[in-house]
Amino acid sequence: MTEAQSSERRPYREGVGIVLLDSRGHAFVAQRNDTPEPAWQFPQGGIDAGETPLIAALREMKEEIGTGKAELLAETAEWIAYDLPADLAERFWGGRYRGQRQKWFAFRFLGTDADIDIATEHPEFSAWRWMPLPDIPPLIVPFKRSLYDAVVAEFLPVAERMGGRG
Repeated sequence: MTEAQSSERRPYREGVGIVLLDSRGHAFVAQRNDTPEPAWQFPQGGIDAGETPLIAALREMKEEIGTGKAELLAETAEWIAYDLPADLAERFWGGRYRGQRQKWFAFRFLGTDADIDIATEHPEFSAWRWMPLPDIPPLIVPFKRSLYDAVVAEFLPVAERMGGRG
């Protein structure tokens, strides 16, 4: 059995993703600090035992970007999955998962830029910025781009209502 075949038999890790929108409808995106190459992403993470996806998203927002100043606007109708490349599937999460199956949430940011602090207890990001949603997928690592395309397509009407461009 090849490494790829072995990976395909594993389950998906359940997780959440966060699209945090500012008053212009631009989304928060951050550069991962664990790779020298550009690797931008939205905040995301796993669901802990006993958590609902929404509670996990609120916890991840606080843990990864230091704020909870947000209100829920929307969530994806379906869970969206991505597969890790076989070599990464062997290294991430103890090799137990093939990728992630995520529920995504769009939030309106209610704070100011000063409320965002990526220098959290366990920092995951080295830089961040606000960007129009359609500009983000090209910045994402290739194996996650189709997921990001789906998330952007679903939340773009929400961002447009806030003033973000389509």
